[in-house]
Amino acid sequence: MEKTIKITLAEGAHLPTYMTAGSAGADLYAHLPEPITLPSGTYAAIPTGISLEIPVGLEGQVRPRSGLARKHGVTVLNAPGTIDSDYRGEIIVLLINHGTQAYTVQDGERIAQLVICPVIHAYFRIEDSLSVTQRDKQGFGHTGK
Repeated sequence: MEKTIKITLAEGAHLPTYMTAGSAGADLYAHLPEPITLPSGTYAAIPTGISLEIPVGLEGQVRPRSGLARKHGVTVLNAPGTIDSDYRGEIIVLLINHGTQAYTVQDGERIAQLVICPVIHAYFRIEDSLSVTQRDKQGFGHTGK
């Protein structure tokens, strides 16, 4: 299924790119006037130079690139970041360096993935109690593993 997403590009910015026919995410690219170095344990807001018009009923999810995480320990800080359908500003990616070495982000580098997903708005109804389940109120670590 395809959906059309309107996009504006700053001069020199890259269009999000699906790298294979089966890719769920389109790669997002850094749009930088100069490289940004992330020392180990730090994060930075990396501009992409793109703005989107996502149709109502959809959202954009900004997710990490697995290769960047595996090779360098660099990932998206607020993964997945949400781009709401009514947001029209530039897409900014919050990258964090969990690696042991400094990492330098270059202009035009693939830094994250954009996945377009459906959104369902729920109606929240106040009740006096909720149904009982086998798990019930057991939270973190409830299976003992």
